[in-house]
Amino acid sequence: MADQDPQTETRPLPGDRTLAEETERMVRVDHAGEFGAVRIYAGQRAILGDDHPKAGLLRHMHEQEKVHLDRFNKIINERNVRPTIMAPLWDIAGFALGATTALMGEKAAMACTQAVEEVIDEHYESQRIKLKGKDPELEDVIEKFQAEEVEHKKIAEEHGAEEAVGYPVLSGAIKAGCRAAIWISKRV
Repeated sequence: MADQDPQTETRPLPGDRTLAEETERMVRVDHAGEFGAVRIYAGQRAILGDDHPKAGLLRHMHEQEKVHLDRFNKIINERNVRPTIMAPLWDIAGFALGATTALMGEKAAMACTQAVEEVIDEHYESQRIKLKGKDPELEDVIEKFQAEEVEHKKIAEEHGAEEAVGYPVLSGAIKAGCRAAIWISKRV
């Protein structure tokens, strides 16, 4: 240790979380996020219906989110991670967000998808940077799901997300809500 440069030495500081604590938080928040995404699409599909021109797109994205949630249900059980206590609220809030944006029209529903997926892409990217080879299983899951979230964002952009009435305000509010939900779900 004597020949190690003290400026490059990384020692935990008081209050720093262990890798196990960090990954537990990641699993908890990712599980909550995928649950919320499933509920958003359920709300949108309930309003727009199966005969809407965007029904196929919404079904495709909803089905992918269900796969993500199923995988995080397994991970949360395998790793014995406590889910967020906010799940009942996220259940209602996610469905309400999806239904409300769908009631505003298909472009608002797409704006919702775009905003949510942009935040989730950033969130997953920050997790991948933190993990960087320390938990290959979780890192692989996050990388795969991140790619699908980016696909959803691109679909939303291609289908008029930025043409929604009040787009900047709507998008900003949804992103702020997502970031708040992430912050809360990590902790409780």
